[in-house]
Amino acid sequence: MAATKPKASAPIPGKMSPHIWFYSFVLIIQYGMQPLISKRLTSREVIVTSSVLTCEVAKVVFAIILMAKDGSLKKLAKEWTLMGSLAACGLPATIYALQNILLQISYRNLDSLTLSMLNQTKIFFTALFTFIILRQRQSIQQIGALFLLIMAAVLLSIGEGSSKSSSSGDPEQILFYGIIPVLVASVLSGLASALCQWASQVKKHSAHLMTVEMSIVGSLCLLASTSKSPDGEAIRRHGFFYGWTPPTLIPVVTNALGGILVGLITSLAGGVTKGFVVVSALLVTAMLQFLFEGKSPTTYSLMALPLVISSVSIYQKYPYRLRNKEA
Repeated sequence: MAATKPKASAPIPGKMSPHIWFYSFVLIIQYGMQPLISKRLTSREVIVTSSVLTCEVAKVVFAIILMAKDGSLKKLAKEWTLMGSLAACGLPATIYALQNILLQISYRNLDSLTLSMLNQTKIFFTALFTFIILRQRQSIQQIGALFLLIMAAVLLSIGEGSSKSSSSGDPEQILFYGIIPVLVASVLSGLASALCQWASQVKKHSAHLMTVEMSIVGSLCLLASTSKSPDGEAIRRHGFFYGWTPPTLIPVVTNALGGILVGLITSLAGGVTKGFVVVSALLVTAMLQFLFEGKSPTTYSLMALPLVISSVSIYQKYPYRLRNKEA
């Protein structure tokens, strides 16, 4: 009797190979540096939509180069189908576009501190939808590590927003146009991240191909919004590259490279790992602000540091172990 071929299994949450550690480390540095690079090299006159669209184009170019290098570009012409692409990437790309719209609504009606804290709940929703869609379980210790990470993210958000004034608008407007949209955006972020992980691990969609497809869909959604948005009006009035200088390309390129790494990490290690990377990057930002701008880390940032270290250590050390039934 021929031996049956074992099914390919998804990566065990908490188990990371050396190259995933490397990708995560590089992404932490990129995420941590990005705010400072953007602040120093991007003029206030640059239209946000033009920067975002250029970044998406750069991601597509980088992803295609990488696919050509690993040989997957040749297979693409034979295997790629529009329906397969829409099934794998259409829904998460649309969800991410809707999430960005909801966050823009919340930005106008919530102070940055409240918004940042509520937005950290996406880590929990990512773990929840990963379990629902992929049946990827977390151990009790990993669940505790996730809550430690959320606590660290909240402390970092308090440190970032403590010096900023809170909004004092109409309570109903704050609830319906501030709190609810950001919570829905967090749910959508968790769902989209789990769907991307499903597409890469179950449907075997390559990370680079997903980057190309989602960038294209996201760009089309953004282009459609320019017909009514203030940015669209600014582009029609001043031109697409209004306010750009040669250094403006640097943060665009680094952001695009970060997007490539996000796709790789989500594909290889899952959306929850990406959440750990993002929160860890906040600590790098605080450190770089101290080194280059003389801005001392807040007490909240110092309190968050051991929480991040502990959560990462616990999450890696205690993965969920399937209890095999005795024959």
